[in-house]
Amino acid sequence: QVQLVESGGGLGQPGGSLRLSCAASGRFVSISAMGWYRRAPGKRRELVATVSSGGSNNYADSVKGRFTISRDNAKNSVYPQMNSLKPEDTAVYFCNFRGRIDYSYPISEYWGQGTQVTVSS
Repeated sequence: QVQLVESGGGLGQPGGSLRLSCAASGRFVSISAMGWYRRAPGKRRELVATVSSGGSNNYADSVKGRFTISRDNAKNSVYPQMNSLKPEDTAVYFCNFRGRIDYSYPISEYWGQGTQVTVSS
């Protein structure tokens, strides 16, 4: 069984930085994409950033130029570096992997439990 374990959330200052991390416990035979999504109070879950197996990054317009996503394939981990934080970045952040845990299985999505990020002075 695979679980995604997130860490690094908490309170950040406007203009400050936070770095989240997500690591998979359990074995993937392949991971096509890793990413982060977030859900702000009263809003729907939205994409923050993804990184493909080939290293291509995709960012929401709201975080471009401020957030950088990277992945460590050897550790099955993904890290968003969040700089120049804004109060509107306040949300629960969810880690997401798309991959296979066995070659006989279809590609599936796996989600972390979520970590709270609050940006406030």
